[in-house]
Amino acid sequence: MRILMATMGLDIGGAETHIVELSKQLQSQGHEIMIASNGGVYVPEIEAAGIRHFKVPMHRRNMGCMLQSYRMLRNIIRAEQPDVVHAHARIPAFLCGLLKKRLKFPFVTTAHWVFETGGGLRYLTNWGERTVAVSEDIKAYLMREYHIPEAHISVTINGIDTDKFSPAISGEPVLREFGLDPARPVVSYVSRMDEDRALVARQLIEIAPRLAERVPGVQMLIAGGGNVFEELRQQAEAVNRTMGRTCVVMTGPRTDINQIAAAGDVFVGVSRSALEAMSAGKPVIVAGNEGYQGLFTPEGLEEAQAGNFCCRGMELSTPDRLLADTEAALALSPEKKAACGAFGRQVIFDYYSVRRMAGDCLAMYEQVRRKKYRVVMSGYYGFGNAGDDAILEAIQQAIHQASDEVAVTVLSNDPELTRRVYHMDALPRFQLVPVLRALRRCDALLSGGGSLLQDRTSTRSLLYYLSVIRAAEWMGKPVMLYANGIGPVHKRENRRRVKRVVERAALVTLRDRSSAQELRDMGVGRTDLHVTADPVFHLDPAPAQRAAELLRQAGIPEGSTFCAVSVRPWEDTDGFPQKIAALCDHLRRKHGLEILFLLMQPGRDREISQKIRGCMKERSYLLDIPCIPRELMAVLGQARLCVAMRLHTLIFSARMAVPCVGLVYDPKVESYLNELSMPSAGHVERFSLEEAVACTDGLLADYEGCLERLREKSRALTQAAQENERLLLEILEKNPKRI
Repeated sequence: MRILMATMGLDIGGAETHIVELSKQLQSQGHEIMIASNGGVYVPEIEAAGIRHFKVPMHRRNMGCMLQSYRMLRNIIRAEQPDVVHAHARIPAFLCGLLKKRLKFPFVTTAHWVFETGGGLRYLTNWGERTVAVSEDIKAYLMREYHIPEAHISVTINGIDTDKFSPAISGEPVLREFGLDPARPVVSYVSRMDEDRALVARQLIEIAPRLAERVPGVQMLIAGGGNVFEELRQQAEAVNRTMGRTCVVMTGPRTDINQIAAAGDVFVGVSRSALEAMSAGKPVIVAGNEGYQGLFTPEGLEEAQAGNFCCRGMELSTPDRLLADTEAALALSPEKKAACGAFGRQVIFDYYSVRRMAGDCLAMYEQVRRKKYRVVMSGYYGFGNAGDDAILEAIQQAIHQASDEVAVTVLSNDPELTRRVYHMDALPRFQLVPVLRALRRCDALLSGGGSLLQDRTSTRSLLYYLSVIRAAEWMGKPVMLYANGIGPVHKRENRRRVKRVVERAALVTLRDRSSAQELRDMGVGRTDLHVTADPVFHLDPAPAQRAAELLRQAGIPEGSTFCAVSVRPWEDTDGFPQKIAALCDHLRRKHGLEILFLLMQPGRDREISQKIRGCMKERSYLLDIPCIPRELMAVLGQARLCVAMRLHTLIFSARMAVPCVGLVYDPKVESYLNELSMPSAGHVERFSLEEAVACTDGLLADYEGCLERLREKSRALTQAAQENERLLLEILEKNPKRI
């Protein structure tokens, strides 16, 4: 992508360093980065990285400068045609917001700090289509003060270049430059020397004589420039004269912050500067204008992260606290200093890598950047059902892999949840005006996947999906029935309705052969019904370590062999819980399998699962922790056997090549068991414990044969699932015109 960063300037400061590191990382990943700012000491560094810089005077809230900047930005954007404009401060964001109305470019911002909102300043603020916040408390501020929807805010980190800020970097050149004694302890500090940022710098200068009495020969290296630098420099010189030696060195603005950090034995600072010193392996006293935490230790990690190492909400720094903690930090043994530094550096590796920061921004850019095609997805989404949510996530992943030029909007029962968990644009499925507006703007409607065209649930549910399809057709939009499972459709009029919709659709893909047969039984005559596979065969599981963590939380002894069990409530199941409990007891006694119950739709499955557990004589476990589909899939992948009533538990199991036994409550379950060549333990309404025991015993007796057959089927279905996206792209390319 071509990305234009707009900021006030590129002099010393945490936000400025953030922008420089982000831009360099994105440039190294192959994106073309341009920066518009008033310039500063970092311009040579970014230009050396191949990043173009445009000098635009956005550093002053002066009408003349702002008018000039508006014209210059307008010309830059028209000439460069960036895919995304990313503003990093109030004035650049305000100007870019004005220009967006005319030039229609994708526009995001980053909130590096909180702004004053009084005196009309609130109206000088524009947060773009999406906002990146550098901490959770800034996110809360944006929601509280500007009422930005939570789904439009992404929290990132101050990413640190761990090679640039490393224990391997020497501070010797800086010590030589300023005549500091390398044999004497050095306290280093970095910040802008502005009135609202220099509290701790003032306090360090103030405590220097007292600290020198307790730590003989101590030296202070204070870096940064700003509107109170000259005042502080004079204070430092007065202290040095009083002490009769150079104790406090004021360096002014510097770009070699890594060497400044390396030169110190202990670092004092906040935010990005503190993180950089941690990456350099230094003990860090976290202290700034907004609060004071003290020496950073493992016990303070959570508290520090909550405020992005800015100490917001903590007690203010005082000279006495700063003196006591600095003395204590300098007195640490070499081993304790090394341990403190090693912990800080590990925190950077774990939470604050510059690659993660770039990834967070790229994910935000993908949400707003212009794409060639727009599609709307209609399905049973946002109801907390792991099977349908897995379909949603799988379709998202598959479309993105097939083409990054397709933007997807989901009609969801819980749009906020869909945006937050799956990072997809979502609209309320029952709000008529937004749905019609999205259909009018889209290039195609995807109806599916899952079993949408059925009336077992209700005719009302069927009519909803048919109405969305009809609305798209009225607007001349192609409709794709996406990997649908058809039926059962019992009512004659409903069968006629489904037949009409299927015959008018631009494209029909079905997840199994029985769905194709059901349509033929309805009288559908079209010959281009594509039998593919359920989209979930596209979905990648969560990492194995996440599965291990979830199993530990469920209480299963480490290394246990277990059977995953998934049930759902169903009418006419008298005696069913007791029979399933007896089957689970049998599996544990005879085959040594621990029993783990999984909740595909927790609100509905929890009660029946607990009832079965209560009927068991053997012990069992329940994974009652909020999980996304990929996590449930990863857990299933660790099982030896799966016994499932829910269709998508069986599909998860097949995707992970874990032999499974089905409990049939619906023809779709029986159909997919046949598709997978896996056995059925019987229908829940006429369930036989003896037949179920014989079924599971038979599978386990021929385990390797079942496993090999399932692997072969899974490979074939995974390949078939890829046809859904290929066919989708075909109809989009045939219908490029957008209303």
